[in-house]
Amino acid sequence: MTGRIRNRELAAMVMDADAAASLIGSGDNVGMSGFTGAGYPKEVPGALAKRVAMAEARGEPMKVGLWTGASTAPELDGVLAEVEGVEMRLPYQSDPVTRAKINDGRMDYTDIHLSHVAQQVWQGVFGELDVAVVEVSGVTEDGRLIPSSSIGNNKTWLEQADRVILEVNSWQSEHLEGMHDVYYGTALPPNRVPVPITRTEDRIGVPYLECPVEKVIAVVPTEAPDRNSAFAPVDETAERIAAHVLDFFDVEVRGGRLPNELLPLQSGVGNVANAVLAGLRDAPFDGMTAYTEVIQDGMLDLLESGKLRMASATAFSLSSATVDRFNRNAGQFRDRILLRPQEISNHPEVVRRLGCLAMNGIVEADLYGNINSTHLMGSRIQNGIGGSGDFARNAHVSIFVTPSVAKGGAISAIVPMVSHVDHTEHDVDVIVTEQGLADLRGLSPRRRAELVIERCAHPDFRPMLRDYVGRAMESAFGKHTPHLLGEALSWHQRFVDTGTMRR
Repeated sequence: MTGRIRNRELAAMVMDADAAASLIGSGDNVGMSGFTGAGYPKEVPGALAKRVAMAEARGEPMKVGLWTGASTAPELDGVLAEVEGVEMRLPYQSDPVTRAKINDGRMDYTDIHLSHVAQQVWQGVFGELDVAVVEVSGVTEDGRLIPSSSIGNNKTWLEQADRVILEVNSWQSEHLEGMHDVYYGTALPPNRVPVPITRTEDRIGVPYLECPVEKVIAVVPTEAPDRNSAFAPVDETAERIAAHVLDFFDVEVRGGRLPNELLPLQSGVGNVANAVLAGLRDAPFDGMTAYTEVIQDGMLDLLESGKLRMASATAFSLSSATVDRFNRNAGQFRDRILLRPQEISNHPEVVRRLGCLAMNGIVEADLYGNINSTHLMGSRIQNGIGGSGDFARNAHVSIFVTPSVAKGGAISAIVPMVSHVDHTEHDVDVIVTEQGLADLRGLSPRRRAELVIERCAHPDFRPMLRDYVGRAMESAFGKHTPHLLGEALSWHQRFVDTGTMRR
């Protein structure tokens, strides 16, 4: 660890996690590092959870506001949620204990576009940031911080927090140094200037995070690994969805609407995304790039194969086997991967300029192309909107993917009207299920409905959808976007009442 903390002043502040956690007070807003299970603090959250539990036992309830980059891991979100230690969570979560507390009304949660978090914190929308707890992979002699496997909102946390606790993680590869691009040129209006990225590989910042030494109140050493959830295996459904997406890319290239190397790829996390990336290994597209949030297994495979020339993100999201492979060979990726703050990795201006091809998963889509990516039956949140909105509205082509049914066929992913709207029809170009692909560009709402039913809906639900549209055309208030207002959400109510959307 001595070699990882090369600054004498900070080396003198080394203490254990319990001592560091004692410096966090009840009611503090705490900004912690972490993005999709990468680069989160491994020691202090657990120590803080023990402190919260002891305070509760004394009859002195203790809660904090918990702000991160995105989802983290059970050692952070889970342990603090378990002891009821979180008052407000933002901006994204995926921990099952946290989710249950939110849906039970025992934890407040605000779901935010990931590109918006930093500016809202600068504006003080959520109050003062009292403490930052940030994992780094090392500290240079002059006190600069070497980021670890994610950056997320760490730049903002270090700038805005009154007090800073650093976790220095020697498990993270030393070869991460130089892989980051931290841009310090952002500002609030009216002083905002263009972000000077015109190609995926453009470096516009510095490889280190800055933090005044006088802000640091503790340094905690750790050697604990990241913990990313294992991806579901790529099954036949995922492979069929991926094949439709790859066919679409091929048609777009042959039609002259995409270049042979495509445009920068963005993909959400999961087995469908990995199936698409796996398919790209054998596709006739070379020299590809990615401008995205996370680098997952399939993207690393494409980098190793040479099919992917460059990848820009804010974090890794790798399975255990792949992260071990990456750590062994991290040096060979240093010139082909850039990790940036999420306000830059998800920046709408940059996404629009580069013309990203956005591919994101959903909960459900409706007949007219509106998308619900966050809620079950309109009320129960799953994870959050994450960065899908940052990319969808600004992408060159916005693609949403989903299996056509869920819960063994009891739920249709194509419904008359979505029960919660995250992406309106105006931000949705293409919907894909294992049944087929619906290119909605240039179509009126009624033509969209016809195509979505025939191309994307499961055969078991197509008659019900056709019946709905047919009756809506006869009796709706208008025929532009025909709806039966008394029935539009009846499918969801039927599932809540009976356990199936089927009649």
